[in-house]
Amino acid sequence: MKILFVAPYPYGKAPSQRLKYEQYYPYIKEAGYDITTSSFIDNQFWSIVYKPGNTLKKILFTVLAYFRRLKDLFTLHRYDVVYVHLWVTPIGPPIFEWLFRKFSKRLIYDIDDLIFLKPKSKSNPLINLIKFGNKPIYLMKEADHIITCTPHLDQFVRQFNPETTDISSTINTKAYLPRTNYTLKKKITLGWSGSHSTSKYVYLLKDVFLKLKAEFDFSLLVIGDQDFKMEGVEVNAIPWDESTEVEDLSKIDIGLYPLPNEEWVLGKSGLKALQYMALGVPTIATAIGANFRVIEHGVSGFLVNSPEEWLQAIRALVKDEELRRLIGTSAVERVDKYYSIKSNAPVYVGILNKVNGK
Repeated sequence: MKILFVAPYPYGKAPSQRLKYEQYYPYIKEAGYDITTSSFIDNQFWSIVYKPGNTLKKILFTVLAYFRRLKDLFTLHRYDVVYVHLWVTPIGPPIFEWLFRKFSKRLIYDIDDLIFLKPKSKSNPLINLIKFGNKPIYLMKEADHIITCTPHLDQFVRQFNPETTDISSTINTKAYLPRTNYTLKKKITLGWSGSHSTSKYVYLLKDVFLKLKAEFDFSLLVIGDQDFKMEGVEVNAIPWDESTEVEDLSKIDIGLYPLPNEEWVLGKSGLKALQYMALGVPTIATAIGANFRVIEHGVSGFLVNSPEEWLQAIRALVKDEELRRLIGTSAVERVDKYYSIKSNAPVYVGILNKVNGK
């Protein structure tokens, strides 16, 4: 059986791919599927796509990417399943999506986040004028099966297609080895991981950090936005690096996952919290969306809303080593049981087999 993965980004680069379906390639191959991947953005394009400027290069790479999709059209008949993640092409009405549906024997659609709300791109402002939000809706209606990542998103999709499965982003627990030592050093590391586009959420905790400064010595580790700064707070900001991701996350004593109260957030699967939790890092997250299913409040982490609740949770964890240990070990068990690759691999393979009538 042959399967074509139609992806926006190069293999192994984007979290929405890397920590969702790409992790399951070995299991899919083991189930008897021959895998081919076609990405819209190649490695050269990826190196500049989210950086300001380079407009002419971005236009050239986009044109070349559309030619790649035209080439893909002539190969679709070879595959038993075509698996589309997010979109086939990013710009314009769903013409390519319609063509891919027409020439594919079976089509699975994998949607991550509420991309149909069309968030604004700061690095590519022209794209905001020509993006169409109806591509995901078209694919929801026409796919043989849809894979979602949060209860809110799954409920939204079901108004267009009843054939859905809600699978959260998952963790490779063989790579994420949990800590055993919960003793804090003199300077505590509060940590956050994300990207340039989401680091703005860390500023939601600025007043919390400023108050904590009077109580204990800490630094804020920000992973994924090396330019991040916060006045009055000691910040260690580093770029995200796949080769050191687990090592960098392991430096965090208390993991922070602040989010705003916005509809867009309801499409997030709680991935960053899961990464902290898999390493046994005691985690505090905003009480919203999928975080309610990821974290069992007071058992495998803390769900908070107000600045005072953030302060109380951080203080409690800083003061009590046994609490850090209990929360951390419970989090590891929860990730292993519900959010690990091994616990979800049968689900992915089962969807492929069902769509193929196996």
